[in-house]
Amino acid sequence: MLEKYAAYLNMISEKIEKFFKKQQPYIFCKKGCSKCCENAQYPFSEIEYKYLMSGYHTLPYTKQEQIHKNILNVLNEKHNTKEKPFTYKCPFLINNECSVYKYRGIICRTFGLLVADNGGSDVPFCALDGLNYSNVYDSKKHLISSVMFNKLGIKEEPLAFNIQYNFLTSAEFANGYGFEFGKTKPLIDWFENNEDFKHIKTKQ
Repeated sequence: MLEKYAAYLNMISEKIEKFFKKQQPYIFCKKGCSKCCENAQYPFSEIEYKYLMSGYHTLPYTKQEQIHKNILNVLNEKHNTKEKPFTYKCPFLINNECSVYKYRGIICRTFGLLVADNGGSDVPFCALDGLNYSNVYDSKKHLISSVMFNKLGIKEEPLAFNIQYNFLTSAEFANGYGFEFGKTKPLIDWFENNEDFKHIKTKQ
């Protein structure tokens, strides 16, 4: 099942990479920038979670131990906060880098692009921090500015893509590749009362 999911993931990842390349004048992602991994819920379907954990098990012991500690810390934060929805730093983030980058979820792969939504577009929140699309985003009007775009003199327009998480994890796609996504919930919730998590051990 994971091999079939991996085939689907390769297909959409190639398309997403082309979208990023097409929007290069507006993309300011760089190594060491981890804003997209520091405060969110990170929706993961069941098969995404299993694929992520298959990547976890390839890591050196020291990284596995750090991730295990991070997970316990986030679960502790969740149990001691009234924040709704609960947002947190991804436990797989180590030294501002994704430790399981090859195995990351779909939401991680699409973040940073403009997402088509009900005839409009959702701007990545990092635009407010001077990152993706900040050179064409009017923060006062909360929209992509044609005035700012024209001033740049760039030929390629800022475009929104049909890459909503619910769309990319639809049953139609899964059936075409012969797998099921399963239920979806925030990443950290997969580690609560989960037998897989009980098998993640730290050295005594």
